Amino acid sequence: MIIYLDYDEVMGMARFEFDDRNPKSIEEYAKQLLGKSFYDVIGWKIERDQHQVAEEQINSYANKHRKGGLGNLLENVYFNYESNSDPHADFVKAGVELKVTPYEKNKKGELRAGERLVLTMISYNSPVEEDFFQSHLWEKCRLLLLVYYLRDKTLESNLMYSIDYVTLFTPPAKDLEIIRQDYRKIIDKIKAGKAEELSEGDTIYLGACTKGATAAKSIVPQFYPPYTLAKKRAFCYKNSYMTYVLNQYIVNGVNTYEEIITDPAELEKKSFEEIITNKINQYIGTSDEMLCTIFNREYNNNKAQWIELAYRMLGIKSNRAEEFAKANIVPKAIRLDEKGTLRENSPLPQFSFRDLVNEEWEDSTLYEYLSETKFLFVIYQKQNSNYILKGCLLWNMPVKDLEKVKSEWEAIRDVARAGIKFQITSSANGPIVKNNLPKKSDAEIIHIRPHTAKRYYQFADGSIIGNGTLSDSDLLPNGERMPKQSFWLNNTYIVNLINQRMREN
Repeated sequence: MIIYLDYDEVMGMARFEFDDRNPKSIEEYAKQLLGKSFYDVIGWKIERDQHQVAEEQINSYANKHRKGGLGNLLENVYFNYESNSDPHADFVKAGVELKVTPYEKNKKGELRAGERLVLTMISYNSPVEEDFFQSHLWEKCRLLLLVYYLRDKTLESNLMYSIDYVTLFTPPAKDLEIIRQDYRKIIDKIKAGKAEELSEGDTIYLGACTKGATAAKSIVPQFYPPYTLAKKRAFCYKNSYMTYVLNQYIVNGVNTYEEIITDPAELEKKSFEEIITNKINQYIGTSDEMLCTIFNREYNNNKAQWIELAYRMLGIKSNRAEEFAKANIVPKAIRLDEKGTLRENSPLPQFSFRDLVNEEWEDSTLYEYLSETKFLFVIYQKQNSNYILKGCLLWNMPVKDLEKVKSEWEAIRDVARAGIKFQITSSANGPIVKNNLPKKSDAEIIHIRPHTAKRYYQFADGSIIGNGTLSDSDLLPNGERMPKQSFWLNNTYIVNLINQRMREN
């Protein structure tokens, strides 16, 4: 296949070779990619080498189902080395690892990383390295050459994606100390023979993500006893961390976040979790009204009050904590009544039934959210007319509970795939619409319920029921409409986990 391009556009590329011993030389060579597409890179190779590029090779790079295809293209075509599984950095003499990764823009023009950044595989065939700075992981991530391309799904081919940012990157000192702590948590679980319990939510910036094309191929024995089968995993920088890196370290946007930890030396004495929980727990026993006085906030009992107080206890005035943005930590205020009961369920992100019916669990939006998110539960209990701070805990859903959620999620999805059935009955207050989706009482951990108090149903015959508008509804796969729905964590599940953690502490 011959690609016809405007070579005047690409002849400016690669005007000089690079010194593979010098990181800055490699970076300068890579920066000639800025503003170019992957088609431009192929066209430049054709012009340089004066021969065609095989159609099957181009199709292989362009295959959207092939992980790393665009990265392989730059390795093979632009940097002129063969892709391999060598444990050393790509540019070994310079200690530089090449990472080609996507970013996306939302409707507001905000930038976010397109995916987590996989660094290197976790080996189950040999002992883990105790010292992070002597590890294979550190060799792979101490100096990254990040090449960001804009993933624009409206384009016909991913070879048309533009390369917009190129830079060398090493985590700053404070981030690096948290990453080192994350590494310790991961290897401690592996050494205990519990790699099957690893989850990205366990850690802050560095994660242990699953790897493997199929479930069968991704299950292997562990190196450590009791040698339980576990999913293959790789060390990665989390999506949330890479989004922060892109916006604050690379694009150099206006930093509107505040630091919880201002002195990296704090992390040499305490873990990230200890620092966060100690800051809040020093106020245990204080009423919400007194906390409002301490932090000069109006005491008005609106829903935002208790979350805002959590941020104030952490020293954050804007509700935008840098570390929470990097780590995908979601604060939630838990208000128990006098008896220790939680009346409210906890909302999770909204979803669309049209997306849900096309998902499988491990590729689903809910699995990604629950497996990667860490929650900061700030717990208050009613006492007379006030709520008293009981404490806080950082928590992520364990793997065994994710397996339970999987079956509950599949029950909801399967009903949606088969077609949601509605039953309309009359009442003094107007028509009542029921459906055949699983109810909260059918599940231990999650259920779905309307995302909004507004109701809007539109049925196959064109009839409409509800007090809302079209924007309050979700379009179903069969063309009918019902109120927008969210997943929710069951209140009983939350209370049980809080009680269990409090007993452990």
